Amino acid sequence: MKILLLHDYGTATGGAELQMLALRQGLIDRGHQVRLFASSAQPVEGYPQLADDVCFGTHAKLQVLTQTANLSAYWQLRQILHSFRPDVVHIRMFLWQLSPLILPLLKDIPCIYQTAVYKAICPAGTNLLPDGSRCRSLPGRVCLSSGCLTPKTWLVLMVQWQLWQRWRSAIDRVVALSQAMKAELEQAGLSSVEVIHNGVPVREQRPPLSCPPTVAYAGRLVPEKGMPVLMRAFAIATTQVPQARLLIAGQGKSEPELRALANQLGVADNITWLGHLSRPELERQFDQAWVQVVPSLWSEPFGNVTTEAMMRGTAVIASAVGAQPEIIEPNVTGFLVPPGDVAAMAARLTQLLLNRNLAEPMGQSGRTRALTYFSEHTRTERFIALYQQIQATYTLNTMVHPEILSS
Repeated sequence: MKILLLHDYGTATGGAELQMLALRQGLIDRGHQVRLFASSAQPVEGYPQLADDVCFGTHAKLQVLTQTANLSAYWQLRQILHSFRPDVVHIRMFLWQLSPLILPLLKDIPCIYQTAVYKAICPAGTNLLPDGSRCRSLPGRVCLSSGCLTPKTWLVLMVQWQLWQRWRSAIDRVVALSQAMKAELEQAGLSSVEVIHNGVPVREQRPPLSCPPTVAYAGRLVPEKGMPVLMRAFAIATTQVPQARLLIAGQGKSEPELRALANQLGVADNITWLGHLSRPELERQFDQAWVQVVPSLWSEPFGNVTTEAMMRGTAVIASAVGAQPEIIEPNVTGFLVPPGDVAAMAARLTQLLLNRNLAEPMGQSGRTRALTYFSEHTRTERFIALYQQIQATYTLNTMVHPEILSS
């Protein structure tokens, strides 16, 4: 099968990019012809471009326009479709760089859209209001009046939204990362939504736990990730486990405030700020973790860091939002706590940091669950089955309605 993958970025930086690159390799390993088309934009400087074909991309002010009408993406994709002639097109992210202009080119090709965020129903991508509550409104003036978008970005993103609505019929199937995400998308009016969980690479189990008791966090340092909740909970836990350590891997606009909070809470000496790490280096650093915490305040579509921790053999404490209740088996592979509940998180942290004989079996149970349900192998096989299904449906439709091919 010839499969064309489309993604806004082609560097091995964020979770969505790593998933797309791993899927490409998994498909190639199974004998399929695969190409990845992405923009030239770099979310993190210094990472090599790994896409097979590249169009213009930018993080400058011009992005406000190009994410709505990227002419380079249109013309480059048109040439690729003509020369490669894919059997199936798989889009993951395309509304930050590639723009909706690519959709009319795909109307006569079996196509899926695997949405990694809520961009399909929310111009901002989070489906959250500025106060952190769930947005229940359709995109429009409410995006401006609620403060989600500035007047300048609102006008351009409303054009993007209208183009997406006009051409989204080119998509044959939408793929969500979790049942929770599927429910959000369907409630907002999307149909034909499938669920395929992200896959995590199989790796060796971490070494046996050793002192000091260590907590790990990986992710962007932004408000919706809930880092102040973790830091306050960690500070409470250190009153009973003063030797505990907290490893923080990630970057983001909230870092200065979080460092100030660490000083205020008196735990600055217990924290190691690792910055942005490559996947191998992050895994090496986190091998010492007794527990990994996912303190998100919003309904994340999936949560790669959770399954990565489980595959490593690390117990997880996570907010009971988004996909986390689908991933974690409570009291077996880790604990779920109400989002924003510092006391509940502190209690669970303390429980694990004081009891290595609890953290070890929870981590092992998490690894077993990850191997069974969240491996890259399982993810790739499910996508191949979906490709074959939509390709067969398209072939049948063109046999029954031959005018489709001539339209």
